[in-house]
Amino acid sequence: MTHSPEMFAADTPAAGRTPLATNTSVRSSGQSASGSAALELASAGTSLKPQHYSQILSEAFSQGSAADFFEVHAENYFGDGGAPHRYLTAIRERFALSIHGIGLSIGGAGPLDRDHLASLRALVDRYEPALVSEHLAWCENGGTYFNDLLPVTLTSEALDIVCRHVDQTQETLGRQILIENPSNYLAFEESDIPETEFLSAMARRTGCGLLLDINNVVVSAHNLQTSPRDYLDRFDVEAVGEVHLGGHSDDDRSGVTLKIDDHGSAPSGDVWTLFDDFLAVAGPRPTLVEWDQDVPALDVLLSEVATARGKLKQTSTKEVSHVPAR
Repeated sequence: MTHSPEMFAADTPAAGRTPLATNTSVRSSGQSASGSAALELASAGTSLKPQHYSQILSEAFSQGSAADFFEVHAENYFGDGGAPHRYLTAIRERFALSIHGIGLSIGGAGPLDRDHLASLRALVDRYEPALVSEHLAWCENGGTYFNDLLPVTLTSEALDIVCRHVDQTQETLGRQILIENPSNYLAFEESDIPETEFLSAMARRTGCGLLLDINNVVVSAHNLQTSPRDYLDRFDVEAVGEVHLGGHSDDDRSGVTLKIDDHGSAPSGDVWTLFDDFLAVAGPRPTLVEWDQDVPALDVLLSEVATARGKLKQTSTKEVSHVPAR
C-alpha cells in the first residue's frame, strides 16, 4: 500500500505543539526571516562545522545543488554572541537548521538542568529550526557532567522518568522534539523492555517524534550480536521525523571487535543498505549525514549528501509498503 504521510503515532499529542509533519514536509515552530518554515520529506543535509562557514556563505556556493539543511549541536551556541552566532545567523538566512542537543540528559534519574533548558529554549526561539532533537541517554548526575552519552536501563521506572523529561522539554520549548535511539556497547540485565518498545511507548505517551540513527542500529546490532533488520522491523517508523547516517570505527581488543559510533568517516555499506530498507517501508524523511571527527572538506560531505538525496528522491516517486512496528 502507499505510504501514509503522518510522521508519528501519538495517542493524544499535547495541545499547542507544532505537528512534526503535514503531507510533504516537516514543520518548524514558526516563520523565519527567510520565510522557510518547513523541510520537505526528501530533504538531505549535513553537520555544520566552523571550518566550512565561509565556503557555505560564499557566492560560489550553490544552494540548489548543496545541502537542504544544516545541523548544529545546541551547546556550541549557548553563548550570547560572537563569531559563531554571526555565521549561524547568516547561514540561517539561506538554509533551514536542525538543532541537535547532546547535554540535556533526558535519560538521567535526576531533574533536568533548568539553566540548560532555558539556554536551549533561547537558541530555538532565536533560530526557529525545522527540527529539534535529543538523545535517549544521560550525561549528568548531581551537578557533575560527563563527556559522554551514557546508556539508560530500559525499565518501567526509567520510561516514566524519560517521559516526564520529554514532556518538560516540549512544554518549555512549546514544540515537539525528536529523541534519538542510542548506540549500545552492552546490555543491562535489569532492562526488561525492548528498546524499540521503549521508544515507541515514549512517543505515544509524550507526542514526541523519533530520530532514527541508522549507524547506531548497525553499531548496536554488531556489539550486542543481534540483527539490525530485526530492529528496524520493530521500530516505530511512523514516529520518525529525521534520519541520521554516520560512520563508525572498529576497535579490536583481546580478539573482540567493537564497533564505535565515532562519526569520523563516511556511512558504511551496511548503513546505506539499512537506509534503503528503511526507505522501502517508511518513505523519505529528512536525512542528515553526520560527521563530527576528522571532518573532511565540504565537498566530501556534500558528495555523501548527494547520495542520500538521490535515494530519497527515488523513493519519493515510488509506492512503499509500511510494515507496522510490532
